[in-house]
Amino acid sequence: MALAGNVLPFGLRDVKLRPIDAAGAVGASVDLPGGRTFSFEEAEDFEELRGDDGVLAIRGSGPVVNWELESGGISLDAYKILAGGTVTTTGVTPNLKKTYAKSALDARPYFQVEGQAISDSGGDYHVLLYKCKISDTLDGELSDSSFWLTSGSGQAIADPTNKLYDLIQNETAVAIT
Repeated sequence: MALAGNVLPFGLRDVKLRPIDAAGAVGASVDLPGGRTFSFEEAEDFEELRGDDGVLAIRGSGPVVNWELESGGISLDAYKILAGGTVTTTGVTPNLKKTYAKSALDARPYFQVEGQAISDSGGDYHVLLYKCKISDTLDGELSDSSFWLTSGSGQAIADPTNKLYDLIQNETAVAIT
């Protein structure tokens, strides 16, 4: 089957996060469980040069991607990628205890996010944002008769190679690595 020109992505099949360390190295993928939404929009601020009663030039400051994520549930390892902090494990089975701790000195780190949707053409569709940071809120909600929902939003900027994002269409579905 050839790649279809008219792709109809459907649903959110999977979301993975990848930490980016201080040296810029990308770490292993961590699942964002129960992915519910992954939305994004490319944006750019522009300035106009006006003169002689008209617009003489328009210049952009460079594109960014505004994004939002929502998931049902959260792993502490995924939360650490989003918010910074540390995860420790103590004890032995069957009494293991995993603790996430956040200090006021822990900065929010950069990370990658990749989402996957199945495609009506038979393959799948991936969205990969290369360098994200939570620049708005990171929410967790526990409420009566409901599952824990986690949501966050922020911006993606270009990585050191100037990659901002990829939209990837696969003829045959490929799991996020």
